[in-house]
Amino acid sequence: MSRIPWVPETTEPLPRVGESEGLLTWAASVDHKQIGIMYFIAALSFFCIGGLEALLMRIQLSRPDNNFIDPELFNQLFTMHGTTMVFLVIMPFLIGLGVYLIPLMIGARDMAFPRLNALSFWVVVFGGLLLYYPFITQSGATDVGWFAYTPLSEKPYSLNNGPTYWALALLCTGIGSVASGINNIITIITLRAPGMTMRRIPLFVWLLLVTSFLLAFAIPILNAGLVTLLLDRILEANFFAPSSGGSAILWQNVFWGFGHPEVYILVLPAFAIICEVIPVFSRQPIFGYGFMVGSAIAIGLLAFGVWGHHMFAVGLGVPFNTYFSLASMLIAVPTGVKIFTWIATMWGGKIYFATAMMFATAFVIEFVIGGLSGVAFAAAPLTWQLTDSYFVVAHIHYVLFGGSMFAIFAGIYYWFPKWTGRMLSERIGKCHFWLMLIGFNLTFLFQHMVGLLGMPRRVYTYPDLPSWNWLNLLSTIGACVLGFSVLIFIFNIFFSLRKGKIAGNNPWNAWTLEWLAASPPPVHNFDEVPRIHSARPLWDLAHPDMPDEPESFNTGVTR
Repeated sequence: MSRIPWVPETTEPLPRVGESEGLLTWAASVDHKQIGIMYFIAALSFFCIGGLEALLMRIQLSRPDNNFIDPELFNQLFTMHGTTMVFLVIMPFLIGLGVYLIPLMIGARDMAFPRLNALSFWVVVFGGLLLYYPFITQSGATDVGWFAYTPLSEKPYSLNNGPTYWALALLCTGIGSVASGINNIITIITLRAPGMTMRRIPLFVWLLLVTSFLLAFAIPILNAGLVTLLLDRILEANFFAPSSGGSAILWQNVFWGFGHPEVYILVLPAFAIICEVIPVFSRQPIFGYGFMVGSAIAIGLLAFGVWGHHMFAVGLGVPFNTYFSLASMLIAVPTGVKIFTWIATMWGGKIYFATAMMFATAFVIEFVIGGLSGVAFAAAPLTWQLTDSYFVVAHIHYVLFGGSMFAIFAGIYYWFPKWTGRMLSERIGKCHFWLMLIGFNLTFLFQHMVGLLGMPRRVYTYPDLPSWNWLNLLSTIGACVLGFSVLIFIFNIFFSLRKGKIAGNNPWNAWTLEWLAASPPPVHNFDEVPRIHSARPLWDLAHPDMPDEPESFNTGVTR
């Protein structure tokens, strides 16, 4: 065992996370674990708000010619829901997961820059509050869509201050996200435990490293676009206003130049969670560690070259459409490698379907459905037919909810014992899983059908055309079931925090380094860390007589 050189030498026990009293202690904290938990709380809060916005929209769309809410409020809800879920729910949770786990997984005491870590979090929270300020005060809430296409987001088309607040809010969250990405990169490169080479870091850390590079290089594209949009709105710079010589297509290129790497910023950390959950509950190591790392790097590189498939209907021309169509099909190859890797890991394993594993398995299925419709959109003629229809709504939700959110719930059920020292209730968790699975597919599966029938998205009501009524009603019922499943999940958290089973340090018999620490970990994470000989250090500790880098092994899972 090798002692971490900067662990303070003291005979007094150091406090655990959560032992310090008072909200001010948390607000001023630079401990990566407390900051990670605050990311989770913020993301869950915004998740409830964004979910309520979605429910209100689905009630409005439950029947034709409905007047439950007016068109102006619907546009505001549509804008706020999309922006909230992407920038204030999925991104903060996945960034927070990395903030909490990366130092533990690599044997470090904290992030490389703890104060920058805290600043990143509070800048993101400030951006969220700034986004909702005009919405809450009704001083001119944003109503131009989460993509803010110009010239709709330009004056004189949008005279209120909503788009200005929207741009300022996303600029804040973007600054915080870039800072987090840089902090992750430096932490992983410089603070690994003795013996932990790049070939021995967990796949979770590898995929978060690729994601961090995407954050560092993709978010500035959006930030640059937001600055120019603000210059248009405040100083009449006319970058994007066609009436004054600007180009609305320029905004689309900027936004989707960021937007497609953003998809993988949201999905690669979800892949990382699945790479930890599936092997543990299959009782065998991940199949093809090298293939998984290589495919992640390939996705990170290719992500910057496929934004144009969002713009097939713009009229970029045959050469551009051909290139972006081929590039979009190409990026499906490394993604498919991951799917086959997970299936190969489960194949022949002794699978234990804990709640975390159930969410992970559902993730694979739902993401494949979303991925297949995504490959279909790589064909320009099909995109011309389906663009701006509810088929697109179904696709993006199968990727981001069926993908990222199902993986997030798998991660919560897997790491909650480490965060709190208590187990989430498996009985309540399985009830949560089945209701969420049924509600999700009931909501979005039928949206493929109504999209194929021609229903456009971004409309607050619709005529009573054949099949549109009952398909939308089923989607609304599914959304209500989905919302109820989230309430059960929240109840499970509060119930388990008070009465959950004591977890112990390693309730799943996992092998990555975070399970060596106490549950919850102390402030300094580890008193000692072992010298790392493989990507599975806890397995090495349990089998000291076995050779390094074993090709295969079985690990038990406590029931």
